[in-house]
Amino acid sequence: MKRISFTVNGVQHRYGGDPEMPLLWYLRDLLQLTGTKYGCGAGVCGACTVHLDGVATRSCITKMGSMAGKRVVTIEGLSPHGDHPVQKAWQACDVPQCGYCQGGQIMQAASLLRQKPHPTERDIEEAMQGNICRCGTYQRIRQAIVLAAKGGKP
Repeated sequence: MKRISFTVNGVQHRYGGDPEMPLLWYLRDLLQLTGTKYGCGAGVCGACTVHLDGVATRSCITKMGSMAGKRVVTIEGLSPHGDHPVQKAWQACDVPQCGYCQGGQIMQAASLLRQKPHPTERDIEEAMQGNICRCGTYQRIRQAIVLAAKGGKP
């Protein structure tokens, strides 16, 4: 395979391996960016959500062969100090319970707010419906998204 170039969290990378390898494995196994989690492997749970060219994308079903020229942002790259408005709202609302899905939840929410800075309840429900939380913290997740949209003001 021809070597492809793309960026991850602002750093240029080159890849020349199996084009069928999921982006998730590249991030976790080769770059050691383990905040992006493996959940279902079928793109339906959202634990592996990253931003691909600014759009929330399931990295477990995104093939490395499609990455040429792309920009990837993982939970580690969302904010250098963990102070993205969504991350701050997550802390203020005490969202995580076990925490496993939270990286994907935060990345999905950040993508929503980039597209719709003032989402309706329906917008939030639609955007977040593909992200599963085994602990059931959905009410706090919605509360945090609303708080982040208000600029952190209750």
